[in-house]
Amino acid sequence: MNVRTFDLQNALYYCGENLVPFDGELYLFKQFYSLREADQLFAAVETGLAWQEETIFIFGKRVKVPRLMCWYGDPDACYQYSGVNHQPKPWNETLQSVREKIEQQCGCAFNSVLANLYRDGKDSMGCHADDEKELGHNPLIASLSLGDERLFKLHHKKSKETVDIILGHGDLLVMASTLQHHWMHSLPKTRKFKTSRINLTFRKILVN
Repeated sequence: MNVRTFDLQNALYYCGENLVPFDGELYLFKQFYSLREADQLFAAVETGLAWQEETIFIFGKRVKVPRLMCWYGDPDACYQYSGVNHQPKPWNETLQSVREKIEQQCGCAFNSVLANLYRDGKDSMGCHADDEKELGHNPLIASLSLGDERLFKLHHKKSKETVDIILGHGDLLVMASTLQHHWMHSLPKTRKFKTSRINLTFRKILVN
């Protein structure tokens, strides 16, 4: 059995600037993958993952998700949100390689990844917090962006303070500490011309 060990105190992400002023931690690593590496990775995941359309349950209605998605991970890393139970597909070589690189950056282990494919500016992610019980109390979530740049928006639940971040090709965003308790985030639609963007969000699902 391959046991991965990490030293959280020496995790490199703590060396970055915290992008939220209070109530959580948010770090951005520009060009975590170089442009050449990101190009190769984008091509590999665009053609190599089992993308699918999905409908979710919101306010008593079934709604088509405005993007393509897929869920990969360890066999027991099941994840449920918006009324949909996601059974993980097994890791492939590309995702495993990315996971190992991001684990070393973040100083923790991940057992799953949610992949989203935004086909154009009409595809989006609604405002939400990653606060499902399967993610634990203060989850650390690492999100890798590939492809066309998009705006990532956060707002504080009480103060309504906002933070806007442009996520580019090869950038890594790390959300940690109490961020999910106090901040909501989204990837809004845009009227600007946009080509495809892929987002790989690595998580640790708590397993009974």
